[in-house]
Amino acid sequence: MTDRPPRYLSARVRAWGLLLPAFLWTIAFFFAPLAIMGLYSLWQRVGTRLVSEISLQNYEKFFAKSFLFQSLVNSIEVTVMVTVISVLLAYPLAYILAERVPRRWQRLALILAILPFWTSYVVRSYSWLLVLSEGGILSNFLLDMGITEDPVSFANNRGATVVGFVHFFVMLLTLTIYANLVQLSPSYRKAAADLGAGPLRAFLHVTLPLTLPGIMVGAFLTFVLCIGDYITPQILGGSRELLLPQTIMMQIARRSDFPMASALAMILMAVVSLVYLACARWLKIDRV
Repeated sequence: MTDRPPRYLSARVRAWGLLLPAFLWTIAFFFAPLAIMGLYSLWQRVGTRLVSEISLQNYEKFFAKSFLFQSLVNSIEVTVMVTVISVLLAYPLAYILAERVPRRWQRLALILAILPFWTSYVVRSYSWLLVLSEGGILSNFLLDMGITEDPVSFANNRGATVVGFVHFFVMLLTLTIYANLVQLSPSYRKAAADLGAGPLRAFLHVTLPLTLPGIMVGAFLTFVLCIGDYITPQILGGSRELLLPQTIMMQIARRSDFPMASALAMILMAVVSLVYLACARWLKIDRV
């Protein structure tokens, strides 16, 4: 058995030297906090004491108490609505940018589209509150037009939360779909036209399937960011209909029940993992 050449060994050492910092970073800031949170979720808070006895009582409470389980249902419903609406709005915008705007103007068009999103996420949420609240821009417009006689509030409900989310995530989806569209060779559509396919048929059978990875990557990112968001539901949705992130914060801020909050967070992680597994066959990130 011959010894491996020194050049091979030095290459392996360099490879491990490059991978080790990322590996340690992942362990320190992902796996370790996740393991700690998972352990906390199995503990109990009794009165003001934290009992470190392992049990599944927090998870049993989640299914036993209707408001806890309903907060997860609300989160899933809102997230699915936001994802579907964002895809339906983002695809035409991305298609126009990629196919109708001349190449020399596309970069400028993208900058102008992204420019409003350089402002703070919190500021944008409060801006929508100014538009949708009882004394906001939309209510005053309806009063001035004589459509309503009394001020109307469009905030503090699910619709306001969905509007705020869609406003943010449409551009995220637009960018992922646009990146897929500009990589699509025009020869595919020309070949479809040569075979007798009209514009609509070529789009449905050629363009749409080939851009599906970009759609699914953007939709998955939208789902992940939306279902775990606390700011927009808190500002625009109020407390009439709690989403799971709000419920988690309530367990911490009002009850200091870190084990229960950890259990809810682990359930949220499980939902995201299941969605990823369901979408994994379409998540071709390397093609985006």
